[in-house]
Amino acid sequence: MKDVTQLTDGWSLRYGQELLPAQVPGCVHTDLLTAGVIPDPFLDRNETEVAWVGRRAWTYVADVSHDSGHERTDLVFDGLDTAARITFDGREVGSTRNMHRTYRFDVTGAVGELEVHFTSAYDEAEAVREVTGDRPNVYPEPFQYIRKMASSFGWDWGPTLVTAGIWRPVRLEHWSTARLSSVRPLVTVDAGTGSVEIRLQVERTDLGAGRSLLARATVAGKHTEIRFEGGEAVLRLTVDEPRLWWPRGYGDQPLYDLDVTLSDDDGQLDAWHRRIGFRTIELDRTPDARGSGFTLVVNGERVFARGVNWIPDDVFPSRVTPERYRTRLSQAADANVDLVRIWGGGIYEDEAFYDACDELGLMVWQDFLFACAAYPEEQPLRGEVEAEARDNVVRLMPHPSLVLWNGNNENLWGFRDWDWEPGLAGNSWGEGYYLGLLPRLVAELDPTRPYAAGSPWSGSWDHHPNDPDHGTYHSWEVWNRQDYAEYRTNVPRFVAEFGWQAPPAMATLRRALTDEVLAPDSPGMLHHQKAEDGNGKLNRGVARHFALPDSDFDRWHYLTQVVQARAVAAGIEHWRSHWPACAGTVVWQLNDCWPVSSWAAIDGDGRPKPLHHELRRVYADRLLTLQPTEEGLVLALVNQSATEWRTAVALRRMEANGAILGRSVQEVVVSARSVLRLPAPAGLVPEEHTTKEFVVADADGLRALHFPVPDKEFSYPRPDYDVVLEPVEGDGGKVDVVVNAHSLVRDLLLQADRLGPDARADRGLTTLLAGEQARIRVAGCGSLTTDEVRAVLFCVDTK
Repeated sequence: MKDVTQLTDGWSLRYGQELLPAQVPGCVHTDLLTAGVIPDPFLDRNETEVAWVGRRAWTYVADVSHDSGHERTDLVFDGLDTAARITFDGREVGSTRNMHRTYRFDVTGAVGELEVHFTSAYDEAEAVREVTGDRPNVYPEPFQYIRKMASSFGWDWGPTLVTAGIWRPVRLEHWSTARLSSVRPLVTVDAGTGSVEIRLQVERTDLGAGRSLLARATVAGKHTEIRFEGGEAVLRLTVDEPRLWWPRGYGDQPLYDLDVTLSDDDGQLDAWHRRIGFRTIELDRTPDARGSGFTLVVNGERVFARGVNWIPDDVFPSRVTPERYRTRLSQAADANVDLVRIWGGGIYEDEAFYDACDELGLMVWQDFLFACAAYPEEQPLRGEVEAEARDNVVRLMPHPSLVLWNGNNENLWGFRDWDWEPGLAGNSWGEGYYLGLLPRLVAELDPTRPYAAGSPWSGSWDHHPNDPDHGTYHSWEVWNRQDYAEYRTNVPRFVAEFGWQAPPAMATLRRALTDEVLAPDSPGMLHHQKAEDGNGKLNRGVARHFALPDSDFDRWHYLTQVVQARAVAAGIEHWRSHWPACAGTVVWQLNDCWPVSSWAAIDGDGRPKPLHHELRRVYADRLLTLQPTEEGLVLALVNQSATEWRTAVALRRMEANGAILGRSVQEVVVSARSVLRLPAPAGLVPEEHTTKEFVVADADGLRALHFPVPDKEFSYPRPDYDVVLEPVEGDGGKVDVVVNAHSLVRDLLLQADRLGPDARADRGLTTLLAGEQARIRVAGCGSLTTDEVRAVLFCVDTK
């Protein structure tokens, strides 16, 4: 049987004449940080102080001894970042130039010093640029010339911290006769029968050549085996009436153990284990009267995708543990998300990410790793791209949560609209990857899943790549130049990116900006704002609805959080109300990789913004919304659940002072997986520009509001409420904050992290009418006083 020696201990990093302790997996920055050589680049403006790290070459060394009676020993790296030369026992055993691949080197008989020498990623990228020629991109960094996490070089939400290191596990594998070099399970379901076709490739030693081998496979109590003498074999299993894997909200997520063993007459040689799920996945792009759609169909059920975009959860990915993946993805599930798109400027995530998605019912849209640049298709990159794609398609295909392969992020759009073509002068730019190489590889290796050439992409060059009537659409004009109400001006077939910025939680800012008097334009705040004119766009977004606070950072912070939550909710409510014409929204973005003002719903320290709570509301199975249209005010009831929704909708036309000007109750029935749109009764719709009236709709505990004018024009009464604290019996450390409203209280928010860095509240923005009560459960803050709580309660107040 194959033996494995993990090489996690005993590593050092050469720093000048010193040898610093090194952690493997890890990277140069984390090792230098642990040794006290560099300051924490996430704090203050330290990022600029450590820029030199990415410009240097670095070497990791370890003394490796092992005792193996096997014929062959392989040195296996699951990830090297990025351009490396490996020497072992005084001889060079190989070199690498791709962060996103695994590497295997024959080191039979070698013992002694193992050395991994990393060239600066900048030097490697510039050397490749010299060979391929220059190509345009959206940032002045050379990330498209090296197969490395593009966002290491900075992004409009991320720092420039160009890493190097052994970022994934390394080991020695000792084996004899033969080993399993590739296992590809193709899982399908047809007419209630599950099928698993397992395609094996084996590698043999010289002594194992021609020897008869036995491959066995087991799943769901079914067994099969095959004896073969070559380098490949195919095993087939059928499972009658398997339980189907469903996205969360549609059913359960049963997983089945799939085990494969390889043996010869002397016993077992190798083994492979994964969990699989039985389900079908299709992508319906059928043309219709509107254009051509983009609808995911799981087990025959058409799905409106409630999605979020995912970036690397740390700019140093080796720090992201399985527990951290689970926490972050559970936060997504808690927000009623059912799809996570892994964006193309990051990484193919660790197995723990996909395992958690399998278990939580989160569908995964996986980008191939190309983003916002023209990529050369010549060598040495082309061979690396193919090897990387083969490696990761085979690695990830057992996961039932993986539902879509996508060729790139915004590159097809960039070619058309970002003035790339003149500068390219006929040179390659990546089209051959997205429309040629990658779909061919997916068809060859994983024909059970659909492939899309890019995001956005209209399906062909017959239409603009970002045509809202065809395929996927990215909505960025609204954030960049308009008010969020403009989301309602179109109904794309699938919105794969849109979003609105806000700063992180106050506790996150106080940790990251250690000695700074916080202001929107203070030095640290501006350094932790990477978007072009980011603060200008934040301020304009606030100013369209509120008077922009003058020298009141707390108020500014609150209002930016309000506008972010409202903006994203406005888009989702509008687009969900047009199902099935629109078949999904994928919010930019779920998470952050460091403390920064960004579009994230969860900040760089893992704290939810109000947007996270708002996603829970607007992504719930049932949604009530009031939609202003050219034809008038529309009441929309969205029912994404599997059962019919019978309810009574109460509509009220109200004055700001609480007086009711009109009311109605309407009994409605909304079919499963459908939307009901009804015109609001004319007598309950306020005049278009009234500053004193608004509309409230209530049904089954859900609420929708419509205010005809921006907040700064509305005649809000001065907020009047009282606060009572009620300890939660039997649950130490938790308290219920009970708010009783005596007036209209708009967008009440308890910022729990202001009470303590570990404090959390269970709800976000809440609007109360006079006489209503809200109960907010706060955990992790210890004992509180009413005055302390009132100090961290904010609401809309235009007086």
